[in-house]
Amino acid sequence: MAPKLRIVLDGSQERDRDPCACFAGIDEVGRGPLAGPVTVAAVVLDKQNIPQGLCDSKLLPTVRREELFAQIMATAQVGIACAGPEEIDRLNIRGATLKAMRRALAALPCIPDHALIDGRDVPPGLAIRANAVVKGDSAYACIAAASIVAKVIRDRSMRFAALHYPEYGFDHNVGYPTQEHLTALDRFGPCPIHRMSFAPLRSWLMKGEEDPLLT
Repeated sequence: MAPKLRIVLDGSQERDRDPCACFAGIDEVGRGPLAGPVTVAAVVLDKQNIPQGLCDSKLLPTVRREELFAQIMATAQVGIACAGPEEIDRLNIRGATLKAMRRALAALPCIPDHALIDGRDVPPGLAIRANAVVKGDSAYACIAAASIVAKVIRDRSMRFAALHYPEYGFDHNVGYPTQEHLTALDRFGPCPIHRMSFAPLRSWLMKGEEDPLLT
């Protein structure tokens, strides 16, 4: 399989769309894992100081992602929000993600003119114009920046979680259902940051087992 082409973004797409508008890029990380939060970032880039090398965070090596994260935090306006496992279980992952997107946008220290949101969904009730952009983190610099911020913040939170629950390998699988993670679930059962509405975790609820890690 050929490697993905890494498209480096410089803000020209936003300028072409509306050279006068202030755009907020919004992206999330963590819809698919069995554990931990879904993390959303909203980023308004400084048009005169856009970090070089922005692209989809999944295509960046860890060291480069961390470097760009530091540059974004130093030059851009950033809002961050998370929805934890309890909120995900209560609302479902889509509902929790949309609420976190609204919170991230509200957390920005400025009010943008327009939000560009990676994916297919626009959260209801936004006070500004907004568009969903499929694969937006490969098309718009502000969305790519948001994907980098969300990825770094979530990965750090999962490395911290690994200090409390080392048996699951959260420091490297970040909650995704790797074989190591699934084997640990079979052996130890779920811990407090697992999403109990996700398969295969629903089976513990159906059994009605009382695991000491959950009490």
